[in-house]
Amino acid sequence: MAPTRGRPRSFDRDAALEQAVLAFWARGYEATSIADLTRAMGIGAPSLYAAFGDKAALFGEALDRYQERYGSWAVRAVEEEPTARAAMERLLREAAAQLTTEGRPRGCFLIGAGDQGTTTSGDAEEALRVRRRAATAVLEERIRRGARAGELPPEEAPALARLVLAVFQGMAQQARDGASRTQLEKVAAAALRGWP
Repeated sequence: MAPTRGRPRSFDRDAALEQAVLAFWARGYEATSIADLTRAMGIGAPSLYAAFGDKAALFGEALDRYQERYGSWAVRAVEEEPTARAAMERLLREAAAQLTTEGRPRGCFLIGAGDQGTTTSGDAEEALRVRRRAATAVLEERIRRGARAGELPPEEAPALARLVLAVFQGMAQQARDGASRTQLEKVAAAALRGWP
């Protein structure tokens, strides 16, 4: 007797993952149930588990997808500008647009998906923390490069990186609360008036 094979997958895994990103982004890890995910993804729970593993594994893939598809603008903003100040200005200015884009959840997945630290999933919260710490390190390194070029005192880099990230995180929360792109652009401009 020939061995039986499982039925071929009857859904587009990539499209389903995209819907999971949007669900986690909109509601956060803890508030997004398996039922919410299967409804958003258009698949049953057995298909979800077969294709992605458990909820935590799906969340990890969703984080990766978010950063690849929706977060790459931030990397370009930080790396393409000639000075540290110009890079931080572009980052915050573009954040105002990205955080308020129509047709997708407002704010930032890396900030909102952790349910403001109330998630009971230590793994999900730690995955978000790791990525936010990495973002801080990227900003700090870019500012240090500016300091090495004589743009500002080197000892300012750690605090400035945290300041820019704090402004970004505040803008992300403001976007979730309904702030407009114009309002966030004004926040970015006000924050940068204090740049050394």
